[in-house]
Amino acid sequence: MADIIIIGAGTAGLTAAIYAKRAGMEAVVFESDSYGGQIINTPEIENYPGIKNVSGFEFATSLYEQAVSLGARVEFDKIVSIEGTYETGFTVKGEYGTTETGKCIIIAAGARNRHMGIAGEEKFEGRGISYCATCDGSFFKGKTTAVVGGGNTALEDAVYLSDLCEKVYIIHRRDEYRADAAQVELLRSRDNIEEVLSYVVKDLKGEDRLEGLVLESRKDGSLREIGVDGVFVAIGQIPSSDLYKGLVDMDESGYIVAGEDCHTGTAGIFAAGDIRTKKVRQLTTAASDGAVAALAACDLIRSSKKDQ
Repeated sequence: MADIIIIGAGTAGLTAAIYAKRAGMEAVVFESDSYGGQIINTPEIENYPGIKNVSGFEFATSLYEQAVSLGARVEFDKIVSIEGTYETGFTVKGEYGTTETGKCIIIAAGARNRHMGIAGEEKFEGRGISYCATCDGSFFKGKTTAVVGGGNTALEDAVYLSDLCEKVYIIHRRDEYRADAAQVELLRSRDNIEEVLSYVVKDLKGEDRLEGLVLESRKDGSLREIGVDGVFVAIGQIPSSDLYKGLVDMDESGYIVAGEDCHTGTAGIFAAGDIRTKKVRQLTTAASDGAVAALAACDLIRSSKKDQ
């Protein structure tokens, strides 16, 4: 039996594994995809304290190697069921047959990219529509692209693409961005980025590949068509929490209800990182959650042993 089962090998999950192992606990991490989470696709991290500049891949790899070097086990399998209680122990089962029993669970499964939800979006995925600029941007070198969104990720994507593409549109449904002021200033310093504010994507044009976008003004309903070779969607995230319905409390958006102590309303289960209810979702807060959740789980396990 493991002491702590951690679901998700992003920043929160791997940080939890590091703190659990340093506390002398047996920790196993389950990851359905690749370690690192969403940060692995970020070209440059410049806001993590103590690290002036590092790529997302380097950061994630260092975190993963640190956790493994301390003895944390990482199972690359997707959890499909969770049974049991804190009193009896939790048993998780993976899609590929992996089974593990643990005393506590830390859910650090993160969130996934939100889609635009318009006709033809699925058809053009991989044929002009992408949700990761750093993954697919090189395919559009010298071409015209668009980024949909108004947060930090969208503006970062637009700036990144401006170094590769001849022209980049950034399309946002509001008059003002939600991104940091420094990121807005950087965006506006690029001559090949055109801002298209107060517009939403209404329709997609093309046959086998995406060729253009039909935009609708949110002010007067007028339509505008632009030709693009690709569009990168960065309009937010959806928590990867479907598996945990009925197991822990969630808000109306599907985020797991847990405070700054990362405790859920279910004994022995903690939530860390982007999947839990909170205002700020940054790399630093994910790492903080991982540490807090792991130490809270360790305290619970130790206190239970004392009571026995």
